[in-house]
Amino acid sequence: MTEFEKTYCHSAVELGEPHLSYHNTIYGFPAKDDNELFQRLMLEVNQAGLSWSTILKKKQGLLLAYNNFDIEIVANYTEKDRERLLSDARIIRNKLKVNAAIYNANSILSIQKEHTSFMNWLKINSPKQIEDWVKLFKKKFKFTGGEITKEFLMGTGFFAGAHHPNCSIYDKVLAQKPYWVEIEK
Repeated sequence: MTEFEKTYCHSAVELGEPHLSYHNTIYGFPAKDDNELFQRLMLEVNQAGLSWSTILKKKQGLLLAYNNFDIEIVANYTEKDRERLLSDARIIRNKLKVNAAIYNANSILSIQKEHTSFMNWLKINSPKQIEDWVKLFKKKFKFTGGEITKEFLMGTGFFAGAHHPNCSIYDKVLAQKPYWVEIEK
């Protein structure tokens, strides 16, 4: 198996939709704002123990159930909201993941107060080795182990490796100026 065949780039082509659309338009591209960063973090959190196919199929339901991952709204969810989420078949009904969404939204609000934005906090802490990112994420967030942290950072343009240089999307990602390119200069 070649290096290219080991990447998500190759898998997305083999798996087809919805992987191909995600690969071609979202994965590795920089997030536009903190709500999008939160959304991508929570998609990774929800993926833990499941296939990425499951998350992509449930993505619209997750967006609807979690108010498009609006940080302020999710941070203020009540016990009634938790119950609503745990009974919503459109999402991953896991109490730990639901609780992580609320906790992580509150953590991002704290980060925003101190650093003006989640995005700024990520930039301030860059560059780091993946092991250091994992330690930092474990201090700040719930349900963020090594793979979740790595995929979040690669998927949002803060860590290199989302696309293989031979991938047809690689140059499109570079044109969007992912943060990892800035820190490698």
